[in-house]
Amino acid sequence: MSRDAHWISAFAEAQLAELGAAENTRQSYARDLVDFSGWLARRDTDFARAERGEIEAYLVACEAEGLAQSTRARRLSSIRQLYRFAFEEGWRGDNPAIQIKGPGRTKRLPKTLSEEEVSRLLDAARATGRAAADRQRNACLMELLYATGMRVSELVSLPVAAARGDPRMLLIRGKGGKERMVPLSAPARAALGDWLATRDAAEVLARREAGAKPSAFLFPSRGRAGHFTRVGFYQLIKEIAVQAGVMPSKVTPHTLRHAFATHLLAHGADLRAIQTLLGHADLSTTEIYTHVLDERLRELVLTRHPLAGD
Repeated sequence: MSRDAHWISAFAEAQLAELGAAENTRQSYARDLVDFSGWLARRDTDFARAERGEIEAYLVACEAEGLAQSTRARRLSSIRQLYRFAFEEGWRGDNPAIQIKGPGRTKRLPKTLSEEEVSRLLDAARATGRAAADRQRNACLMELLYATGMRVSELVSLPVAAARGDPRMLLIRGKGGKERMVPLSAPARAALGDWLATRDAAEVLARREAGAKPSAFLFPSRGRAGHFTRVGFYQLIKEIAVQAGVMPSKVTPHTLRHAFATHLLAHGADLRAIQTLLGHADLSTTEIYTHVLDERLRELVLTRHPLAGD
């Protein structure tokens, strides 16, 4: 194993052990660092000998390659964290990336859906699927997603134990292994109860006929992951959008998460509460939704101010 490969492997293990980084995050950082290592190798150097100027030249090359601003920002973040780790491990006596300014990220308003569009999607989910069990599962997936604002990875990997006993609150395990409690709406609880009864009956039958082991997941699957996958849900939500008459390009699992936050804010929820419900570590991440507050304040002034009629 080359020295760069050893650095990447050790860094990835540390991310898992110390930070509880999600698998997708670790894979993204590893890909970024492999690309940077290859770029350095073509210039007869490596992580241990690279200096600030070479890191800056790499970022310029990434820009010339046409990489998105967000991708370049993540690559610099990967490099910074690697060198911080290398400094702490004593592999280098300095951090050549510490003072490099990144391209930043353009704050764009998240795409969202109207309340009427979400209502149509929820209705369509109940009618999408060949078998009654599929339709119940699809309704439960959509109701839980909109009721809680979960990330799709959190939704599909929900343990069935979290859903037992007609819960008013759902325990969600999010990024970095952090847990949060999210209240369930009445429609979500009803859909969850219906799906649980069908799911459990199917498991009993599978054990009786094939000796299958019980699944730990709310949405079990025969696939390698053992549960319904993110890709499978992404495809399903597009099918539901077509059924609902909503433009499929507007509908992704993440737009339902945005709709959850946007609609709560529009109805008077506090930004801090939204931060907690979404599982954002930093309030600045949640502040992208303040455009909703701005619209509400403008409407308030135009409709309630004594001189609004003038």
